[in-house]
Amino acid sequence: MLVVDDNEDNREIYATMLRHAGFEVEVACDGEEALAVARRFLPEVVIMDLGMPVMDGWEAIKALRADPDTKHAYVVVVSGFADSRSRARATEAGCDEFLAKPCLPRDLTAVITRALDR
Repeated sequence: MLVVDDNEDNREIYATMLRHAGFEVEVACDGEEALAVARRFLPEVVIMDLGMPVMDGWEAIKALRADPDTKHAYVVVVSGFADSRSRARATEAGCDEFLAKPCLPRDLTAVITRALDR
């Protein structure tokens, strides 16, 4: 798993929860760092925030999809930008699933389980 969020608390909460569930987890604080980590780590699932500095989540998703090594990752957007326009932009960028913040750990775990079962 790769957890991408500019908020350190969010990164650590999601990463800790996922590690506790038995997943290997890497973290990144913005889209640019996410691309570097994803190219090295090749995650099966990426948990992506949208509103971040340096490179936002929409651009990072597009870049993940454009890279042959990362294009198959299942991208779950977890964002406070939950309006219909933000959701549509995330879908157009290539996200597979969208959860609005705050999301419950069981909801995120359920989405990840479905992603890994595909």
